Amino acid sequence: MARQRSFLSLLLVLLATFLISCGSPSVATAPPTYTYAQVQKIQGYLPEIEIVRDRSQELQDLIQKNDWINVGNFIHGPMAEARLHMNYVVPNLLPSDQPKARQIARELFDHLIKIDQAADSGNTLKALSNANAAFADIDNFLNLLPENSTQAKAS
Repeated sequence: MARQRSFLSLLLVLLATFLISCGSPSVATAPPTYTYAQVQKIQGYLPEIEIVRDRSQELQDLIQKNDWINVGNFIHGPMAEARLHMNYVVPNLLPSDQPKARQIARELFDHLIKIDQAADSGNTLKALSNANAAFADIDNFLNLLPENSTQAKAS
């Protein structure tokens, strides 16, 4: 009887090993990609963000001239709109990129507040350093966007 049990145990182990080895291989999932619709939405907001980024020298000139009224107009106008467009882009990014994009948009907002505060106090150095940081935030955000959306605009 003991001999039959050990034989039966060995047979079950062999059967289990055979069934496990014959199982289907695990299917590797493809990395997440952008849909055509997401790329189209991103491309719709991209020009507005890039236009503001390209106007960085204009803001620096206004700050250096101590033209605080126009500095305020610039950060509350075009820069605020760029931030708004950034917020519209975030839901269309890959889920793994969304937290970073939200953080960059928050940092841009913080830098805009600091520029406004510097303009109120007439602090040129603080305004310039925060303006540079704000445009760096925009560049960091643009680096998160899918390659084909930024390349499509370049062509």
